Amino acid sequence: MIVSLCTIAYNEESVLNGLLRDFRDQNYPHDKIEIIMIDSSSTDRTREIMEEFKETDNGFRNVSIYTAPHKNQATAWNVAIEHAKGDIIIRVDAHSKIPRQFVSRNVFNIKEGEDIVGGGRPNTIANPNLWTKTLLAAEESLFGSSVADYRRPAARKEYHDSLFHAAYRREVFATVGGFNEDLGRTEDNELHYRIREAGYKLCCCPEILSFQHTRSTLGSMIRQKYGNGYWVGLTLGVCPKCLSYFHFIPFVFLLATVASILIWALAGQPVFFAVIMAMYMMFNFVNTVGAFILNKSLNPLFLLLPFLFPVLHYSYGAGTLVGLVKLRRWKKSLGTAALERIEQVKDAVINNTENHDGEEVEVI
Repeated sequence: MIVSLCTIAYNEESVLNGLLRDFRDQNYPHDKIEIIMIDSSSTDRTREIMEEFKETDNGFRNVSIYTAPHKNQATAWNVAIEHAKGDIIIRVDAHSKIPRQFVSRNVFNIKEGEDIVGGGRPNTIANPNLWTKTLLAAEESLFGSSVADYRRPAARKEYHDSLFHAAYRREVFATVGGFNEDLGRTEDNELHYRIREAGYKLCCCPEILSFQHTRSTLGSMIRQKYGNGYWVGLTLGVCPKCLSYFHFIPFVFLLATVASILIWALAGQPVFFAVIMAMYMMFNFVNTVGAFILNKSLNPLFLLLPFLFPVLHYSYGAGTLVGLVKLRRWKKSLGTAALERIEQVKDAVINNTENHDGEEVEVI
């Protein structure tokens, strides 16, 4: 089967070379892989790195570079899907790492009869030191982002609502179209909702694994959490069913904290604030101890985790609050362009299918 291995990037010069090395090291036949890279108008060496990779003979069926006019992830992914000619389309974020069996294992499971497959997606760090390991521990904790079941490796085949770094039969996009370009961080949640509504299942396979680089500074992690929360708030007005309750836990925590402080200030009743803080600090302590145990580390900076957790949670919750405040005006500004793009991508996939020779090869 022909595979379209796609990635998008905006100013990812610090990590892109590593991902492209992973592409080069894949053990699936390179003449059955086309590489599609999308540069979202980067201002650093991202485009240059892509060009250097294209000029290097790694035996791939084809290596293509396209430019997305905006930094919007959905726009870039749509450009990739429109140009993909493979039987299987795999999307991998630039800020990621994949093992050498990644493509072959995805192909194997697709050939076993699945339509969309993926696997666990733990976090990793590019430049390990005491501080970045602390940020990684915060991200990997169940008090961080790892509550989502599709982030952890599966013990057996499981069907989830969403997947990271998924591989899709091209007919999936021919059926549901592309990403909604009105959305930011939640574009994959909305797409996967439409995929499930169309009757497809998203299979998490235990032998498939990929990694995503954790942000290396506290500032960038705070911006990431705020942005994630912001787009959750906006997405509630477009596709509420594509979100889960855990997306709103930081927002509820923020509201509960503010409400308890107001009750204390206006009614002289500190008990609500005390109860909320006591419960939070209990979970905070458990997860901090868990970080030491799970990481088998005596990293002294882990002692900062009780302070990092609330910073990240309040950042996410504040983002959701701002998104909800802006929701009504934002919805009024939306036109039909995003829906039309979804259909345009569908048409492009169908046209590419008609002109594609989907030859079969043995999976290794």
